[in-house]
Amino acid sequence: MAKNLAKRGNINDRMEIVLNKFKSRMTSYPPGMCPLVMYKSILQMSMNQSCGKCIPCRDGLVEAERMLQDILTGDAKEDTIERLEKLCIMISETADCAVGVVAANTVLDSLREFPDEYESHLKRRGCAESVTQTVPCISLCPAHVDVPGYVSLINEKDYEGAIKIIRDKNPFPTACAMVCEHPCEKRCRRSIVDQPINIRGLKKYAVDQVSADKIETPKRNVSTGKIIGVVGGGPSGLTAAYFLTLMGHKVVVYDEHEKLGGMLRYGIPEYRLPKERLDEDINAILNSGDIEVVLNTKVGKDITVEELKEKYDAVYLGLGAQIGNRMPIENVNCSNVIPAADFLLKIANGEEMDLTGKDVVLIGGGNVSMDAARTAIRLKAKTVNVFTRKRDDYTALESEIESAKEEGVRFRTLLSFLHLEEDKEDDDKICAVWLQPQIVGEFDSMGFVTTEHSSAYPYRFKCDLLILGVGQRCDVEDFEKAGIPVERGKILADTTCSVMFKESHNEDESIENSQGIFAGGDCVTGPSTAINAIAAGQVAAYNIDEYLGYHHKVECDVKAPFAMPNKCIPTGRAEIEERNPFERRRDFEHVEIPMTDEEAQRESSRCLRCDHYGCGSMEGGRCIC
Repeated sequence: MAKNLAKRGNINDRMEIVLNKFKSRMTSYPPGMCPLVMYKSILQMSMNQSCGKCIPCRDGLVEAERMLQDILTGDAKEDTIERLEKLCIMISETADCAVGVVAANTVLDSLREFPDEYESHLKRRGCAESVTQTVPCISLCPAHVDVPGYVSLINEKDYEGAIKIIRDKNPFPTACAMVCEHPCEKRCRRSIVDQPINIRGLKKYAVDQVSADKIETPKRNVSTGKIIGVVGGGPSGLTAAYFLTLMGHKVVVYDEHEKLGGMLRYGIPEYRLPKERLDEDINAILNSGDIEVVLNTKVGKDITVEELKEKYDAVYLGLGAQIGNRMPIENVNCSNVIPAADFLLKIANGEEMDLTGKDVVLIGGGNVSMDAARTAIRLKAKTVNVFTRKRDDYTALESEIESAKEEGVRFRTLLSFLHLEEDKEDDDKICAVWLQPQIVGEFDSMGFVTTEHSSAYPYRFKCDLLILGVGQRCDVEDFEKAGIPVERGKILADTTCSVMFKESHNEDESIENSQGIFAGGDCVTGPSTAINAIAAGQVAAYNIDEYLGYHHKVECDVKAPFAMPNKCIPTGRAEIEERNPFERRRDFEHVEIPMTDEEAQRESSRCLRCDHYGCGSMEGGRCIC
């Protein structure tokens, strides 16, 4: 026995292994779990960390946990919540170390964040109606795609069936297989065992086996005689068009560009999403029913909003947010300063831009910024430096940041913008960017770190091209003039995508009335992801159908295989590999290497089928406290 323990290392090494496994348990709480149960588990963990020296921590946390348990079981009294708050304030102010202070503050945070949940347990002896456990991958996918269903079909090598299940909610299986941020993986319960399933990788494997436009779309409903106008041929507009035409309506799509696709075509570089692969999804959508496409037409100029309202039974505005923002600073309109979205649009339109030997500076840390930085590398830039003020400003996918680093992009953080230095030889250009070093401070109420100026001297960075990755906006000016309600550059629409008109001049009296006008995607939410735009298009389609007096359903003729129990044997996650960075940085060829058959089979077999086991088997999804 002693020899075996020696082989396994000392107690601290073995505890480290256990703690690493425990970390994954914290990320796999299913969506819809009772918040108080989660806070109770955090409190219990803090109790276990207590050294027992000071009374507030040693005894106070135990008493707080007992009160929380009474609230959960419905045994609490009217003053229990008030006593819990006073107790935690006392612990926070008198505990000797961070264990007691942080634990007490965590409970106080729960009282502020979830007062309705405390009240529900106190008065109804149960969770609020909105608290229901759900299958993580399905509920966290904005389009609510049946992820376990298509993963299990991939495991059975029924790739056509897998794509049909994806397309039941999302008509862009190929594009999303390439560029989706895969929020479905965030709470994957496979994390309890090892790591989340590579859901995006499996989707990509399926569309690599069978082209989406070769797979038959659902049978179209009989024609209703209704015609819907869709403004915007991006993911949101085309999604709405797809579902509306399957319901039996005729759809006319307007787009200002030469080709459909929106930001999928003009905002995502070729190396991430080859446009012939995007066309597979678009072809399938256009072949699904009665969809007419009007290109090179800008609504508001070539055709008015009033004409659309008169011509169609309903109108959907899926405009997207394709205009790059500029910072309100001097010299920002110089010829060698360009927003990241505009830079990517130029490249997508085939405009030649040779950056050989040039120093490129990029301000911003989102996915669009990473696309612009990696594109600049492929245009043979001498250096590409990405600057952000805070570490929190790097909102791009970690995989995108790592890929950019591999390709030679340099990242600098804790630098705030000061000013642009004008080129003395050409007043239409800048020659340098001045940045002020920062130091980190306290965290704000949202949990983001604050910064302040450092005493260090400002940096001057030579700059031949400045790319501004500081967000995008929607072109809503003509729509606002036509009476469409707009606030801070975004169209006002509710959760059903109905545009919210005001029927009174009284500013305090706002009445929802779509008047047949619906809107969704980036023009409502601001710049977001492709899957969020797709989800908005789906929601809009069903609500437009209801507005027109129908209640159509789009049937999927594929069923997920029977769920078999998983033995939960820890298994490595199959990752999507990329081409050698020294090779891929030289061209715009697709960077990802397809999964092998063996990898896809093993990865798909890791699925726990939560749609039939665990949280998916609960009646009504109710949380059991």
